Amino acid sequence: MNKEARVQFVINTLKELYPTIPIPLDHKDPYTLLIAVLLSAQCTDVRVNQITPLLFAKADNPYDMVKMSIEEIKEIIRPCGLSPMKSKGIHGLSQILIDKHNGEVPQSFEALEELPAVGHKTASVVMSQAFGVPAFPVDTHIHRLMYRWNLSNGKNVVQTEKDAKRLFPREIWNDLHLQIIWYGREYSPARGWSLEKDIITRTVGKKSIIEEAAKK
Repeated sequence: MNKEARVQFVINTLKELYPTIPIPLDHKDPYTLLIAVLLSAQCTDVRVNQITPLLFAKADNPYDMVKMSIEEIKEIIRPCGLSPMKSKGIHGLSQILIDKHNGEVPQSFEALEELPAVGHKTASVVMSQAFGVPAFPVDTHIHRLMYRWNLSNGKNVVQTEKDAKRLFPREIWNDLHLQIIWYGREYSPARGWSLEKDIITRTVGKKSIIEEAAKK
């Protein structure tokens, strides 16, 4: 199977498995999505969805958020990990949104990536899920699966994102990156992985990975 056929197989299989795509992080607008994505760094979405209602009950907009102290924010978000950095980031970016953007989340990669604690992946999620701009945020699942499926060399997430954008049609990026994440969680996890259950890797995967799995 050549690369084009493998890419099409991935697209078709994911469309069949996930005709409707749940959004992993609970939010109600661009601001609450931005905060949820920031909190999700090195933390599970399940945990983030448990913590954000507590935070948003006190502050679900930048104006209320800056009224809280960094210490107060830190206490609430502690279970998400990296709370000293994340609490400073949340407070700092909320102030910048008020000072520079009329309290609104900006709709450009450049402006988002200028905000404290907001990297390219966070900006990509917000642009794609809040504003519908085609983006391909690469998380650990996508990075792992692009390598397993022999669609990227797996050296770093920057390269994985470039490969994904080159291989997949731009108009399906926003759905596809979520479909791959759900597939990674359900069928192709990092631990406790079964090749038998993982139809995409079994069909299009890297030969060395399939052989390694067969030995086990």
